[in-house]
Formats: sequence, structure tokens, C-alpha cells
Amino acid sequence: MLTITQKDKIIKKLRLHEHDTGSAEVQIGLLTKELEVLTDHLKKHPKDVHSRRGLLGMVSQRKKLQDYLKKEDEKRYNKLIKKLGLKK
Repeated sequence: MLTITQKDKIIKKLRLHEHDTGSAEVQIGLLTKELEVLTDHLKKHPKDVHSRRGLLGMVSQRKKLQDYLKKEDEKRYNKLIKKLGLKK
């Protein structure tokens, strides 16, 4: 789980305007950070099947948001991919 300060840092880095907390960019950024945390957890606990299932759901959700953003505005999508260091 991410702390409030970690979430605030990600939101401030990726938001489109001052009160933005739910844009696709912010959601993708939060999911990416949670996936990193969960991946580290699964490296320590490889038999944790329930967390692995949650991880796969988050990966799927992030992929859907990425596809949506790419379809709506490819320039914003490419900028976000570079900022987060994700593969296309």
C-alpha cells in the first residue's frame, strides 16, 4: 500500500491542473507505483497467490487506461510513458 505522502508526490508530478486527482495520467502513475511495491512483495513471498491475482488485475487496469489515453491524445500518452519509464 502507498502512503498518503507517496500518493501526493505522484499526483503533484503527473496532474494536469491544480485540482486534478483522477485523470488517466494520475491513475496510471498510481497504479505503476503500486505495481512496483506489489512486485517487491511477491519477490519475497512467491507463494502468495492472492496478491499475484491482484497484481494481474492492476496490470490489466493500467493497460486499459494506457490504451484509452493513447486513443484520446497520443502526445500526452508518449509524454507519460517517458516520464514513468514504461514500455510502449
